[in-house]
Amino acid sequence: MRPVPRRQAFTLIELLVVIAIIAILIALLLPAVQQAREAARRSQCKNNLKQIGLALHNYMDPHNTLPPGWIGVQSGLPNVSGESGFAWGSFILPFLEQSNLSNQLRFSNALDATANRPFLNQRLTVYQCPSDPKPDTFQIADRNGTQLEMATANYAGVFGSVELDDCFTVSPGTPPLSAQGQCLSDGAFFHNSRVRIRDFTDGTSNTFLVGERTTFTETAPPYDKVYGTWSGALPGVDDSPARVIGHAEHLPNMGHDPEDFGSAHTGGAQFVMADGHVVFISQYTDKKVFIALGTRSGGEVIGEF
Repeated sequence: MRPVPRRQAFTLIELLVVIAIIAILIALLLPAVQQAREAARRSQCKNNLKQIGLALHNYMDPHNTLPPGWIGVQSGLPNVSGESGFAWGSFILPFLEQSNLSNQLRFSNALDATANRPFLNQRLTVYQCPSDPKPDTFQIADRNGTQLEMATANYAGVFGSVELDDCFTVSPGTPPLSAQGQCLSDGAFFHNSRVRIRDFTDGTSNTFLVGERTTFTETAPPYDKVYGTWSGALPGVDDSPARVIGHAEHLPNMGHDPEDFGSAHTGGAQFVMADGHVVFISQYTDKKVFIALGTRSGGEVIGEF
């Protein structure tokens, strides 16, 4: 009877070679997988902006104007102290299939009123860019120092070319504040704004409506994070409008303020234009072009961007 040949086992060297080949393949494939995932996240973010743009147009049909950037009616108080504070993101909820949430909010009361607090922490996927790592909610002190939980969001209405901070450092009657304390600007959204489609004399395809806002980290200790939100600007809280509004003063991802636009995508950020189409704006775009895109009636001639 013939002896059965014994199978030769792997040598240690052969095993190491196989492991090395597998490691190389993983190293080659991993970036491609990561790129595919980011492409999917960016596509979702673009779709969110399309939905927001459509909702804004649907809001305009019965109202003939865009919603206000944020509400505040008391003379001389741009921080909406003692006011409503609700922002554009709240007013378009019925057009984002969020009628139930909209019906729960008491728009005649202040944003931080007891009746509204339970609903301000509602995470809405349409206001979330999946590329930006962040919690669903954040804690913030209201005007009385009481902690309030609010939902995070990644999209801000475009204030225009005016520095948003200027509204909180000058007296009424000194631009950009009107004599009545209204914080004015040349973009689609500002304090108590009522911008109509005919006000976009630069062309609806050449004017930003809403842009991406990634989580901002303060540059000095304690390096606090500043999150955007969808509901509004808390009455009496410094810089609260910057959580719902952004200025087109600094290029995407190149700014240094909470009210600057930016994203977790490489190379720039996405914006929905006044005609509803979405564009990706490179962080290396000509700054003058970027600022011009942020104004509704600046009279600039804009070519390809």
